[in-house]
Amino acid sequence: MNTDRGAHQEPPVRPAAAGRFGLWRHKTTVIAVLSLAAITLHLVLRFGFHTAPDITRIPLLATYVLGLPLLYELARNVLRREFGSDLLGGISIITSILLGEYLAGSIIVLMLSGGAALESYALASASSVLAALASRMPSVAHRKRGTEVADVGLDEIEVGDILVVHPHEICPVDGVVLEGHSVMDESYLTGEPFEMTKTAGSEVISGAINGTAALVIQATNRAADSRYAKIMEVMRESEATRPQLRRLGDHLGAIYTPIARAVAVAAWAISGETVRFLAVLVIATPCPLLLAIPIAIIGSISLCARRAIIVKSPVVLEQIAECRTAIFDKTGTLTYGAPQLTEQLAAPGVRQQETLTLVASLERYSKHPLARAIVAAATAEGLELPEASEVHEIPGEGTRGVVAGHRVLVTSRARLAAQQPATAAVMPPVEGGLECVVVIDGDYAATLRFRDAPRTESRSFVTHLGPRHRIARVMIVSGDRESEVRYLAEEVGITEVHAHQSPEEKLAIVRRETAAAKTLFVGDGINDAPAMMAATVGMAIGENSDVTAEAAGVVIMGNELEKVDEFMHISARMRTIALQSAVGGMALSIIGMGLAATGYLSPVGGALAQEVIDVLAVLNALRAAWPPSVAHDM
Repeated sequence: MNTDRGAHQEPPVRPAAAGRFGLWRHKTTVIAVLSLAAITLHLVLRFGFHTAPDITRIPLLATYVLGLPLLYELARNVLRREFGSDLLGGISIITSILLGEYLAGSIIVLMLSGGAALESYALASASSVLAALASRMPSVAHRKRGTEVADVGLDEIEVGDILVVHPHEICPVDGVVLEGHSVMDESYLTGEPFEMTKTAGSEVISGAINGTAALVIQATNRAADSRYAKIMEVMRESEATRPQLRRLGDHLGAIYTPIARAVAVAAWAISGETVRFLAVLVIATPCPLLLAIPIAIIGSISLCARRAIIVKSPVVLEQIAECRTAIFDKTGTLTYGAPQLTEQLAAPGVRQQETLTLVASLERYSKHPLARAIVAAATAEGLELPEASEVHEIPGEGTRGVVAGHRVLVTSRARLAAQQPATAAVMPPVEGGLECVVVIDGDYAATLRFRDAPRTESRSFVTHLGPRHRIARVMIVSGDRESEVRYLAEEVGITEVHAHQSPEEKLAIVRRETAAAKTLFVGDGINDAPAMMAATVGMAIGENSDVTAEAAGVVIMGNELEKVDEFMHISARMRTIALQSAVGGMALSIIGMGLAATGYLSPVGGALAQEVIDVLAVLNALRAAWPPSVAHDM
């Protein structure tokens, strides 16, 4: 039942700083907080203490000073020929000063700074992935020289050093086991779903989690040359080239802003009256974009949180509806991430149920993951398990004991073939997945095969993505073996398969697909994190890894694919509501602009009309927080 495999990994590395996002993020946060405080102070002075207008105006004037960096940034965008909804906001701030509408202008400063701060935080969160990845590794290793064991830094470890890995510790470097018998969880790094048995001669991977017994290993790589180091390197590259997605408000603003400016200039040029230019701009203030869309997004984020879906980057709510390619990791995403007994191939004349009863009775005393799968299968069939005696589990040889008067041995194909060469002719051929063989009273009795079984909902989820969510292509990109991935793909209805992919290869595939169409990537392991960051929408399913959760734009707290579908429905509904609010508000504003341009609406009347439009847009946007009538339709 030995299932050893190898790979590589790295020492703690100080992650890249937020850099260009850090200063702007803190600046916009300070502006937003102080603007909110100033507006609150104005309202308290004006309505609470009925202070003179000249005094109540002072806090509002302060917000204009605070908003100077925003206006400077907008001016830079104009020079770069970048026109979005925030440009009209900047024009409206200036217009509000000319009109004396200081409260309206202060609110626009608050909205622009708050939105910029939230977006900067979302972009800078990519740097925390590297922090989580680095912090996962131990800072020291236990080096053994002679009979003494001393803690040393990972950068001091050289190839050939002897190290001790204690129970439940993370392996610090790649190596080979010299002494001990344990299992290691390598799934975060390799994509393999099983805990791997480790005995003398087995390879171990840095970053893997040791089981319940200590191991003595010999380092085969320096920490800096390991597989984990390469993942860190790929992660940095992925962060540096993370796609910058254009927000829904920017798309609409790119259309709306030129229209508003053109109407305002035309009204001024034709009439010769400056007041018409100002009136048009007042009613053209893009509050449906600045208010309604963020409110719809915040409401949807709140709804997701109540459904155990954590939205880390608000932009994913806007983008997932446009994704046309869905890319899935295999282990723990479309599967349960644990071995299950899938086939029992009994020798001629041997009763399958009796064999399972004897083997499960023996394996109750083993902690091996395949033993747990055997016992689970027997329990599911309701088998009565007699007591076993003389149970021995010998590393590399398997488990043996006496059950109901029969001597039972559970071992590997290779071990049995070496002891009884004649059995090779009667055993079934080797196939994909894992297996063990059963010997009863010295005779070959059965071969038990195991696979990482697909989730019960995987097939229905995959097959409904096209008809329901307009996903044109679905593929599996996995670090697992070809035979395992092909088996799973056939089970769930996926035809496009990329197996045995390293994190670098996964990243290259996702980048290529994202260049062709917007992509959704769903995974759960550390080896998925670089690809997750490169996709249009990265989604982590389960709570297996802090690194993966940091890399993802959205985290599904449970392990149900239904939650992925639910998020897609919430997103589609949010987009519909946001478009209704924004486009409806813009349409009403355009009508108002026409009235203002022809002199039927004064600047004051335009401001009042805009307030009514804003209220209608916001009230509609608030519907995004209501639970949808259809949570999922798998």
